[in-house]
Amino acid sequence: MADHDLQCSHCSQILAVPQDSHGRLIHCESCLGANRFHFPHTRNQVSGGWGKIIRRPVQTLQLLATKLKEKLTLYDDGSQNYASMNCDNNFFLSPSDGAHHGKRAFLCGVSYKRQKHKLIGAINDVRSMRKLLLETYHFPKEAILVLTEMEPAGYLPTKKNIQRAFEWLVRDMRPGDSLVFYYSGHGLRQLDFNEDELDGFDETLCPMDYKEAGMIIDNEINVAIVRPLIEGVTLHAIVDSCHSGTILDLAYVYDKEKEQWEDNRPPSGADKSTAGGLAVSLGACKDKQLAADTSAFTKKRMTGAMTWSLIHAVRLKSSLTYGELLDSMLQSLKKGDQSSNACSLNKVFQKRIIQDPQLSASEEFDIYSKPFQL
Repeated sequence: MADHDLQCSHCSQILAVPQDSHGRLIHCESCLGANRFHFPHTRNQVSGGWGKIIRRPVQTLQLLATKLKEKLTLYDDGSQNYASMNCDNNFFLSPSDGAHHGKRAFLCGVSYKRQKHKLIGAINDVRSMRKLLLETYHFPKEAILVLTEMEPAGYLPTKKNIQRAFEWLVRDMRPGDSLVFYYSGHGLRQLDFNEDELDGFDETLCPMDYKEAGMIIDNEINVAIVRPLIEGVTLHAIVDSCHSGTILDLAYVYDKEKEQWEDNRPPSGADKSTAGGLAVSLGACKDKQLAADTSAFTKKRMTGAMTWSLIHAVRLKSSLTYGELLDSMLQSLKKGDQSSNACSLNKVFQKRIIQDPQLSASEEFDIYSKPFQL
């Protein structure tokens, strides 16, 4: 005879019960609790759909996973009706109009499509940052270089293209120039063998082909876009990735709790300073922390938590200091974390937003008096 399922009323274990057990006491093999079995099920049997929650927990978890996957696919990842954000088909050679632009930006978003650790919000992040630069800080659209996996082949965020974009960003700089490097993607850490990291780890960025071409480590980024900065040039790096606190290896890191700058110069004595310019980095989190890709702020549109909080702060108050920016971002991230954990399912399936934006710079300054300007 075919067995029937009975859920133990004491420990919820599913028991296989023969059909001829009607009216008998069935003892659970796990907890030894007694259960009265009635066949056929009349009042207590639940059939189909979500009723399986009671009788078949394994199948129920599979159903929940399917429902969750269906829900995630509904999130706006920015790929629908995508149009190239680049204005030039030969960006890496020269600006499109041949003119020098006092404001120049390189924006990079890596989604890792068809890979295990896909990011849903990277394209949205790049689009939002580009809009901020155009509308609030008046960057010429001809001077904004974008690498995403939705761009043509020459503008994919491969390691080689990112390296070329770094070269483009600092090419032909002049005093008074404002440069911006923005990144939304994965970041990792690896052991430092050069003794130039206080914590013993190098921070890295992961291009779309990092498995084949390797990661881009902080030492390389410092050489590419920090060391060349001449006097009068300012570089802002806004990096929305895990472990991004000291991604540019700058000399000073701001401790928000102590409200003071901490010396981050390498123990090895390696020179990682600029050539007279100012480099400022805003990392999504401290080097030991993770950064969240979330819908907590926008419900259906995925975005990097740090990116959303920064843009939100600027939209609220266009003229603000670095200190006011950090305070606003921290407040938004705290609210976002509370929102993302408002229900039990979010607590299980959605990453919490536990990150502290990290400010670092090539020189110290008063963060509550110096205006934040790109």
